[in-house]
Amino acid sequence: MNENQHGAEAPYARYLSRLIRPFPNFDFFFIKPVREKAVEWLQLKQGGRVLDIGCGPGGSFPYLVQAVGASGEVVGVDISPQSCINARKRIERNGWPNVSVFEGGAQEVPLNGTFDGVLMFAAPDVFASETALENIFLHLRENARVVFFGAKMSDGRLGQLLNPVLRKAVAKLSPATPIPDEAPWKLVASRVKSLHVEEYFFGLMFLASGSVVAKNSVKTR
Repeated sequence: MNENQHGAEAPYARYLSRLIRPFPNFDFFFIKPVREKAVEWLQLKQGGRVLDIGCGPGGSFPYLVQAVGASGEVVGVDISPQSCINARKRIERNGWPNVSVFEGGAQEVPLNGTFDGVLMFAAPDVFASETALENIFLHLRENARVVFFGAKMSDGRLGQLLNPVLRKAVAKLSPATPIPDEAPWKLVASRVKSLHVEEYFFGLMFLASGSVVAKNSVKTR
């Protein structure tokens, strides 16, 4: 539900954002366990700073706030004005003084200081963009955790039958979003160590994590 990084928000995303606006704490029930695991993989500590890039309406905020505690900070970023409105309503409803949201594309959003981790949940336009990753990784400390979730082409028997459906859905619902391939984590993989990937939903979704390598040892393609 993220607007693509070129600024053309899919009509369905605008409609959904307006539909859930009266319900700032809404999230899909089947996604919640994946969000929880994603935040666990960030290995955040009390007092830490974490980025939520492509935060949408803030579905991951409750888990991130719990992980960093009252002394920590959660910074959300999304290019969609509608998603930012909903995310701020969630912040206001829950009374989180240590959560903020910036509207802008991941490629150029101004970030301050360094962060202990970054979450890119359902943000394929971000983790498939060299420019976006360059901007984000400049603000991650060495060994910061990187966790991201998205769609992929499946190599499983049932998943292969569903691959054409996924391709058509992505092309229709979000035309500017990259069509997922078998390894959509490859750009991030060149910037992290100990990449770990788990697959979900018949291999059509994945959750991946790794740790930032030293600045002078980032691999090039």
